[in-house]
Amino acid sequence: MGLLLNEDEVMMRDMAEGFFADKAPTAQLRKLRDTKDETGFDRGLWGEMAEMGFAGVLIDEDHGGNGMGYMAAGLIAEQIGKNLSATPFLSTAVLAATALSKGGSEAQKSHWLPKIADGSTIMALAIDEGGKHNPRKTAASAVKSGNGFKISGSKAMVSDGHVADQIIVVARTSGEVGDPSGLSLFMVDPKADGVTVERTIMADSRNSARIELNNVEVDGDAVLGDVESGDAVVEAVLKAGRAALSAELLGSGQEAFDQTLTYLKERKQFGTIIGEFQALKHRAAHMYGEIEVARSAVLAALTALDDDDANADLYVSMAKAKLGKTAKHISVEGIQLHGGVGMTDEYDIGLFSKRIRVAQEMFGDANFQLDKVATTMKF
Repeated sequence: MGLLLNEDEVMMRDMAEGFFADKAPTAQLRKLRDTKDETGFDRGLWGEMAEMGFAGVLIDEDHGGNGMGYMAAGLIAEQIGKNLSATPFLSTAVLAATALSKGGSEAQKSHWLPKIADGSTIMALAIDEGGKHNPRKTAASAVKSGNGFKISGSKAMVSDGHVADQIIVVARTSGEVGDPSGLSLFMVDPKADGVTVERTIMADSRNSARIELNNVEVDGDAVLGDVESGDAVVEAVLKAGRAALSAELLGSGQEAFDQTLTYLKERKQFGTIIGEFQALKHRAAHMYGEIEVARSAVLAALTALDDDDANADLYVSMAKAKLGKTAKHISVEGIQLHGGVGMTDEYDIGLFSKRIRVAQEMFGDANFQLDKVATTMKF
């Protein structure tokens, strides 16, 4: 498996690096947080991202995108993580675009994908229901009603749910709670009767929402994929989301390390630069080694998705597990090596720690992913 970027991917990486550092640095997240912005991100920025081709990176050219693939999406996500940029990239350009591309009818693709690519539509994925990610425990149900379905249930941690124009709801159409199959996806209008959306601001100051669905009626055209075989679409969407989050965690972990290294080179104690202390050198060297191994895991996962590798699910779970542990470790070390000031809001290291804690939980933490790896490898 090659882990080198091609010419187009290098160009995308460089474009994303300059764009987010200039247009959406960490200072912008602070501003959104401190002003209690109702949207939680800059819609003008999202429009510029669409113009740059970022919103359509997973959408084919026939539907208004550039179809560069998962590696390109990961390179964008990495820069988002590096700058803590608040955008609906994950919810819309990755999760929703994958759901429509993998499970949508031609009519659904033709209607929605161009709107995602041009930045005019925001979508959200509603899958989790409890404190921990576990699609098998989906209890929200979709029951046949006339030519459509009635959906009832609760969803939590719906990224960008309070500003979404459409919500992709995962509900159970067969089987019992805990069964590995029986899930289907539905396009739901958040303004439909029976839908209640409550914004919840996460610890990392990002958008999320709780959603209640009470006998929400949708017609048959709202189904993404086949009703009795929607599990494959759900898995495809989750693989894309986990890979993108792994890349974002890589960016956040790398930046947390870089900021810590800068601090170690500048801070003096007893008249000596603290980075000269041997014990701190060892800790910094360990962080460097871990982030480089993690980078390889992310590149392998993104490559596997682009190659439609039969083991892509395994690579993605390994990457998400590794990045969850590595980025968390680096953020904790970063705060400790900053000393007391690491706990203050004046320094950005705390913001990175909060985002990493939330991102490593989304769509399955390290323990969840390692369990998937063990099951897949039949340990």
